[in-house]
Amino acid sequence: MKRLAHDIEALRKEIASMAKGYGLDFFEVVFELIDPAHLNEIAAYGGFPTRYPHWRFGMDFDHLTKGYDYGFQKIYELVINNDPCYAYLMNTNTLLDQKMVMAHVYAHADFFKNNFCFKQTHRKMMDEMANHACRVRSFQEQWGEEEVESFIDVCLSLENLISIYEPYGGKATQPKFPVRDILGFLAVHAPLPDWQRDLLSLIRQEAYYFAPQLQTKIMNEGWASYWHSKILTEKALKEKEIIDFADHHAAALSMRPGQMNPYKIGIEIFRDIEDRWNRGKFGPEYEACEDDEVKQDWNQQLGLGMKKIFEVRKNYNDITFIDEFLTSQVCERLQLYVYGYNKRNGTYEILDRDCNKVKQKLLNSLTNFGSPLMEIREVDFEACGGLLLYHHHEGVDLKISEAKETLERLEKIWKKTVYVQTVLNGERRLLLYDGHEHKERSA
Repeated sequence: MKRLAHDIEALRKEIASMAKGYGLDFFEVVFELIDPAHLNEIAAYGGFPTRYPHWRFGMDFDHLTKGYDYGFQKIYELVINNDPCYAYLMNTNTLLDQKMVMAHVYAHADFFKNNFCFKQTHRKMMDEMANHACRVRSFQEQWGEEEVESFIDVCLSLENLISIYEPYGGKATQPKFPVRDILGFLAVHAPLPDWQRDLLSLIRQEAYYFAPQLQTKIMNEGWASYWHSKILTEKALKEKEIIDFADHHAAALSMRPGQMNPYKIGIEIFRDIEDRWNRGKFGPEYEACEDDEVKQDWNQQLGLGMKKIFEVRKNYNDITFIDEFLTSQVCERLQLYVYGYNKRNGTYEILDRDCNKVKQKLLNSLTNFGSPLMEIREVDFEACGGLLLYHHHEGVDLKISEAKETLERLEKIWKKTVYVQTVLNGERRLLLYDGHEHKERSA
């Protein structure tokens, strides 16, 4: 990794000063200049220069490299939630690109430091990831690469079985049921050798580190896009750079009908919040007004927009952000509709323009990262030491093939029969795997 060239370092100081002038509050940001191949390698590792060895990272690296080589994708910015934050600049970027990336990164750093979802995250995760890599390599030396990698496969397939609302909860000897932190429960109570217990705890710790980023993807990218746009257009751009910036900015925010670009959705909602609170388009009086023309021209000149978006940045996640601030006007601007496939003409078409239905569909996709919500209900089910899970059915049935794979991997850890109670086709059903075969019966 190279030190920043003099001209880029001068830009960094300039952009950092501008960001602070707008009120952004961030940890120190360490920028490193690297080539595209190295950036793809770090991106494949989830943004960290050192991770434990696993085939998944190699697969991601191959995908990113081919995407870059064939011109399908290019990583402009990569920033790590750490204190200090680490961010990477590609040495093939133009100075304009570096300006845009730096402004974007400083806004991410502000979000990491101030949003409530990140308050309990490990702020020295760069060092912790390196420690994890050392531990895994020591396990491989002692127990064999194939044995360790096989168990990592099992753990990674279950990494979403955590409780995002109770991060880093205590591991009580006598847990209170139901238990949603399934990985945490298994790490304490499953009959595992010490090295597997340690490895499962390691995977769980990393899952909790990345969870806030999944909880705030739309907000975080929207916040960063809002600020790189504001900083560059109001202060940092030279006249000769305006057209190129507009082109690059538009490319990052492009979104076709039926797509969901978190950069675009996030920035539009933040801008809408700023505009509404500047003009006083909120509260009982505004909501009670039934004249659309009056509401359209409503302007009490309150000037509260900037204060409000900083408040939102601090106190919301994607679900509450979308639920409270995605308005019908924003839906129309973004062409956020419910789309469906028409078999007769072989095209996707608009099925519904109702903003509430659009919002609900989006919220469903965001809840629990779009994964089924599971919890442990019993640990001696049917008096045979069976592990009973309960699926909170929210109108969508489990995919049977995926449910069976999950049961198989849980059984590898629990060593006894694993059950899940769910609803299939409107009926309460019990799925189980005993280590030999899958069964299904009425619950």
